[in-house]
Amino acid sequence: MEKHTYQTGIIGNCSYLAHVHKNTNITWLCWPRFDSSFVFGSMLDTKKGGEFSIAPSSAYTSKQYYLENTNILCTEITTESGRYKVTDFAPRFQQFERYFKPLMLIRKVQLLEGNPHIKIKCQPVYDYGKSELTVIRGSNHIEYMGCGEKIRLSTNAPLSYILEDQYFILKDTLYLFLTFGEPLEGPIQTTADRFLNQTISYWRTWVKRSSIGDFYQEQVIRSALALKIHQYEDTGAIIAASTTSLPEFPGSGRNWDYRFCWLRDTYYVINALHHIGHFEETEKYFDYITDISFEEGLRYQPLYSISRQKNLVEEIADHLEGYLGNGPVRIGNQAYEHIQNDIYGQALISLLPLYTDHRFVFSERKDSASLVEVALRRIEHTIDEVDAGIWEFRNSAYLHCYSNLFQWAGCSAAAKIARTINNEALEEKAVSLMKRAAKHIEDCYDPVRKVYTHAVGSPHLDASTLQLIMMNYLDPQSERAKNHLIALENELKTPNGLFYRYLHADDFGKPETTFLICAFWYVEALACVGRVDDAIREFEKLMKYANHLMLFSEDVDEETGSQWGNFPQAYSHVGLMNAAYRISNKLNRPLYL
Repeated sequence: MEKHTYQTGIIGNCSYLAHVHKNTNITWLCWPRFDSSFVFGSMLDTKKGGEFSIAPSSAYTSKQYYLENTNILCTEITTESGRYKVTDFAPRFQQFERYFKPLMLIRKVQLLEGNPHIKIKCQPVYDYGKSELTVIRGSNHIEYMGCGEKIRLSTNAPLSYILEDQYFILKDTLYLFLTFGEPLEGPIQTTADRFLNQTISYWRTWVKRSSIGDFYQEQVIRSALALKIHQYEDTGAIIAASTTSLPEFPGSGRNWDYRFCWLRDTYYVINALHHIGHFEETEKYFDYITDISFEEGLRYQPLYSISRQKNLVEEIADHLEGYLGNGPVRIGNQAYEHIQNDIYGQALISLLPLYTDHRFVFSERKDSASLVEVALRRIEHTIDEVDAGIWEFRNSAYLHCYSNLFQWAGCSAAAKIARTINNEALEEKAVSLMKRAAKHIEDCYDPVRKVYTHAVGSPHLDASTLQLIMMNYLDPQSERAKNHLIALENELKTPNGLFYRYLHADDFGKPETTFLICAFWYVEALACVGRVDDAIREFEKLMKYANHLMLFSEDVDEETGSQWGNFPQAYSHVGLMNAAYRISNKLNRPLYL
């Protein structure tokens, strides 16, 4: 079996995300929100998913790359007759004291050499491919009607050639503005070039303001840029991935919709961005999680929509063929019904920097005591309860080591916040709950194998328990931490440095692919216990599992190195950033040598 990698890059502006294939087609774009119907979705169905391509008439080769330190993507196409470049971007820059981030995709098509023969095809769809849109020709634009809002293509390219599906010779630079709702009001060429220059400036300034060590700095920058555009800035929510139903491995049925905000995943994203000195994202998320905290009763859901909607009913879009024919295509995620008790702790830890990092003015945070008290009450309510765990088992429940670890860590964060706001009663309650959580964790310890199992009374091992070391529940220099790590690597690590989440059968049978963030957790743990040379070696092994743009998927096939699962996966890029951060700290090298 050949190695499979995703042949797309992503662009975005914190209002939307789009996937651009190496063949120039926009294979995934949901409007007006991350979790809306796709406008282009050939990633999931080549016939019903629509198309937006700038393709040559003959055989070609393709080269795709990002403009350095930006989320602006270039695709160069070379044919016998000539060569051209497509620059794709989502405008983002400061304007009128706020960020300009419209539902606007801009494509700049430049002649590089010769006389390339090209065809521009723009066929948006809606309602997940069920609705073909009505095409209306304007003077210098094409409108597509039928999705409740106007989708408009404004361009200086010949409209007749687009409407009649004709090839033509590319002679001059062409610009294509695709908009949802508000159309372009202004000159095409000068607006496109101004937006491009301002967007380049925005992203490069954002990177310059990052504190990133020299260890695999280029890869960390790319991961940080990818993570940034997974935040829906309007509410502060951060999604797990921009896609739905890309299978964990072919024929598995493990196809999930990840276009929602998991409280767990967001903790890891916020942590990674905080490590490189970006706090704006934390403050945005603070508003999102605070509203959830005061709206809910004794339970959080594991995930919410980007606008905090709770009802995420999972439906099967059986009219779509699925990625490479791998159904089902799911819209919504049944995990919103799950009991996952680690999330209360992660919500607290996500907020901790706002109170303990003096770059934030924590006195401006309203209702601090109430927020922490409510969170602790939720932990107290669930601390002795079985749950679905981090991997969201659908038909089994345990008292999970990982869940209790983050209840322990959340209580530790609450205690620190309580000390910061001088609330002794709150601190006492937090410390008391920490001890209860620790008791459950210790009940998972197997003294014979010298390892913590995944749950109380279970013999199975789980990569999530690597977090016992990274969260400092286990002293990284202790023999218990080092023995725990050795036991996990002996059972779950593959010869190529990948890591299984677990090896026991779950609701869908035995997992067949490795989970990439677990491999990065392993690297982190190696660095924590002082095995820095091992950490560097294992980190470097993982770099080969990126695609051509240094973007990582959720899952990797151990035998072929193939990418599977939703893509790009925020978790995987978080794992890379945090592992590099741990190694950089251990190396303690100056930024510039």
